Amino acid sequence: MRKFDGKELLIATHNRGKLEEIADLLSPFGVSVSSNADHGLPEPEETETTFTGNARIKAHAAVKATGLPALSDDSGITVDGLDGAPGVYTADWAETPTGRDFEMAMTRTWAELEARDAAHPRLAQFRCCLVLAWPDGHDEVFEGVMPGQLVWPMRGDQGHGYDPIFQPDGYDITFGEMDRWEKNRISHRADAFAKLIEGCFA
Repeated sequence: MRKFDGKELLIATHNRGKLEEIADLLSPFGVSVSSNADHGLPEPEETETTFTGNARIKAHAAVKATGLPALSDDSGITVDGLDGAPGVYTADWAETPTGRDFEMAMTRTWAELEARDAAHPRLAQFRCCLVLAWPDGHDEVFEGVMPGQLVWPMRGDQGHGYDPIFQPDGYDITFGEMDRWEKNRISHRADAFAKLIEGCFA
């Protein structure tokens, strides 16, 4: 496992909220962060069929464009009763000509489970893969998982994406009903980041 000993890290995202969240996590280690948007980088095409593959594309594209080490993530939801779908296509299921509509995506997901007469509880997992890449081509991969089940109808207006129908293991509320900070503490992304910090920064 390679330790990160640099002072500057590019976060391969255009999401300002994600950048701030990561900057906060890395602040104890004296690392300054910037984003793809800060460097005027485009979003690379995600052509892989796994979270790891797509995260690698994003991290290495950012490294190649700037010469800086880069951290990327790819995440989504896998549903047992749909053979792991939507998986890496989680955001695609929400795409419309006018932007992403996750209410539509959640409705489709539940309808497909109903059509298959999928067994209850309808198990699902939020997954996150982080890739930290260096200019010499080396990378380290960290995967985080939050297991749970899908519920219907949708509950709560917190969070985003599939949060209103995802009830994490050990809770009787959905991510959509959960305080943002509590969710961030237990989420798939928190799991992956804990492994990243332990592996490369601590």
